[in-house]
This record gives sequence, C-alpha cells and structure tokens, in this order.
Amino acid sequence: MTVVAAALSTMAAVASPAAANQAASAAAPQGDVGIAATTFADEFNAPAGTPVDGSKWNMETGDNVNNHERQYYTNSTSNAVHDGQGNLVITARRENPGNYQCWYGRCEYTSARLNTSGKFTQTYGHFETRLKMSRGQGMWPAFWMLGTGGGWPDAGEIDIMENVGFEPNTVHGTLHGPGYSGSGGIGAGYSIGSPFADGFHTFAVDWSPNRIVWSVDGNVYQTRTPADLNGNRWVFDHPFFLILNLAVGGYWPGDPNSSTPFPNTLVVDYVRVTNDSGGGGTGGQITGIGGKCVDVAGANTANGTPVQLYDCNGTAAQRWTVNSDGSIRALGKCLDVSGGSTADGAKVQLWDCNGTGAQRWTVSGANDIVNIAANKCLDAEGNSSANGTRLQIWTCSGRSNQKWTVG
Repeated sequence: MTVVAAALSTMAAVASPAAANQAASAAAPQGDVGIAATTFADEFNAPAGTPVDGSKWNMETGDNVNNHERQYYTNSTSNAVHDGQGNLVITARRENPGNYQCWYGRCEYTSARLNTSGKFTQTYGHFETRLKMSRGQGMWPAFWMLGTGGGWPDAGEIDIMENVGFEPNTVHGTLHGPGYSGSGGIGAGYSIGSPFADGFHTFAVDWSPNRIVWSVDGNVYQTRTPADLNGNRWVFDHPFFLILNLAVGGYWPGDPNSSTPFPNTLVVDYVRVTNDSGGGGTGGQITGIGGKCVDVAGANTANGTPVQLYDCNGTAAQRWTVNSDGSIRALGKCLDVSGGSTADGAKVQLWDCNGTGAQRWTVSGANDIVNIAANKCLDAEGNSSANGTRLQIWTCSGRSNQKWTVG
C-alpha cells in the first residue's frame, strides 16, 4: 500500500496456487544453521475492549490525500480493539463523531492504521500475519512494511498482503522502490476459489539478501530478486517497520457503494516476526553418514522434489534453516514427509510450507532429527552414504544413518 503514489499497485501477474517460484536463489556463503528467534509478536490475547498495545504499535491519525482514501484514521477503540477471543478487530465505520476533515471535505468514514515505526524495525526475516479479510467494494486492507532512513519510494516498500474489495478471491504482494513505485510496482497476485473474507488465512514474506518470497497459507506464489527490477535499484537491505490497516476507498479500490457493508471489519489473529528468512538466503548445511550433506535434488523447488544425500558443495540446495515453528527449510520450502505418512520408509521431500505434522521436526541432543507427528527419525535409506541416497523416516535406532550434525 503506497504512501504517496497517485495510483496504486497495478499488478504484473495473477498466479494460481500452483504457480512456481519466479526466480531461484543465488548461491551465498555458507553459514550456521540456527534456531529462529521471535523478534516481534502480538497475539492479540488481551481482554475484550482493550485498546491496541502502545508498547508495540503507534496509532496513526488523519486522512490520506495522496491515495485519495475516504477514511479518517483514529486512535479510538471504536476502530481498533481486542475482542477477547484472541483477535484484534479493526473496524471501518460510516460515521464522523469528531467532525473530522478530509481532503475532500467532511470525512465520511473512520478506520484504523497501526505501525511499529520507532518501536520495532528489522532487516530480513520471516514476517507473518493470520487474519480474516474485510469484504465489499471500496475496502482496502493491507499488511505491509516501509523502509526507514529516507522518503518514499527511495527507502522501499514491501506489501506482504493487499486486497481490494472488487477482487474478493485475490490478494497481492508487491515491491515499490525508485523507478518502480505506485502502479509500476513489481508484484503478483494469488487467487483462491472463494472469497478471502470467508475465513482466516495466513500471509507471509521470507526476506533475505537479494531475495523476497511471498506465500499464502504456506503456498509460495512469488519470488523477487534484483533481476526483476529492470535495472532499477534494489532498496531492500536495511530496516523496515510494520503497518497494518483497513482503508476505505482510494485510487485503486474505488469508492464504496450501496452494496458495501458497514461496519466493516478486518480481524487479525496475530502478527509474528522471526529473525530467520526461511528462504534459503541464510543457513547452513546438515551433514550425515559419510560426511554427506542433506540436499534438494537438482536444487529443484517443485513440490515433491526428493531430499537426498550428496557431496557437500555449499549451494543453496544444501543451506537449511531450523525454525522455531518446527520447520526445516531450504529454497523457500519445507522438509516434508510424503503424504503425511508416519510409516517406516516414508520418503522425505521438499514441499510448500503448510504447518502440518509432516513438516514439524525437532533436533535432539543425541543428534537425531525427529519428525514429531510420526515420532520417527530422519534416516538415510539402506544405511548408505552414496550420492543420491534418498532420505526417509524410520523408527529411531541410534544407527549412524540417523545421526546428523546441524550447522
């Protein structure tokens, strides 16, 4: 959601859930695998009627002439409040209790916009929210980030999720920077078979040096690197802060009409940030029997790509991050047990991250990597250390083909 653009985020493409990544990661120096630390989290678990946590968020006030939005942002619990059920509810209302003045005259609507400027910023990591969308013509919810230390668009903007009411089944992710701002932003859309407002969905980016990956409900739908900017400057290498808002009207969504419901709500379950990108830009090798590395066959990011043993070579296909959510990731996807099976011999593969038990692992002090759902160990098939040996799960036995050095 741009701050000063005269036109907003006309997207370059709309992808289906099966869309492949648009760019592969470049090789980077090998680092250490680490457990991701949570650097920011708001679970919105306060009692009903509690206002926004001021230690984490700023409440912006005023209108937005640059985008020609119709709302006046307030700091009132009428527009942003905890519901006592683990959510923050941002409500847009057709009202003007304070006689607020907007760019077009007396304001017709109120809503809320939160940001973490001066309270939380971060360079790189995993940025995620789970929320239930607003609905209706003219509604414009967004979860996004702005760069610090300069004006827009030179400091950069990362739109993690935007939706406009006339596209109820589609969300957008976009980059804005010098030479590619406003309607020239670089991005794509992601569509599902029903309105996003029908239920909660998870929206995230994994941001690492020279690489940003977007996902919805664990499904990766877009990857951007400097190669996508047509020679323009990549400005995503410094701290950004978070923004969460529900706008009414504007150049992109258009104005509400008689069919638009009011009050209109954006219900936010949580916002979480870790210091791990999960996207392959950082991390390190996992070694096993024969000193061989856990490797994504052919560095292929397609779902179902085998995970195998191979000579260690420092490529992105062998850089793994062990994350606080139990996932183990490479190339923007997760280590996964095929079909969610818990049987001995179930093969291990690369798959879109989805949070299921097939992708939840723990690294034990005995150097086992255990799939939690199956309670079985990551195992090199046939006790072999040959290149191309498939990895699987098997009942933990303490044998050398189940021992792994992480980092």
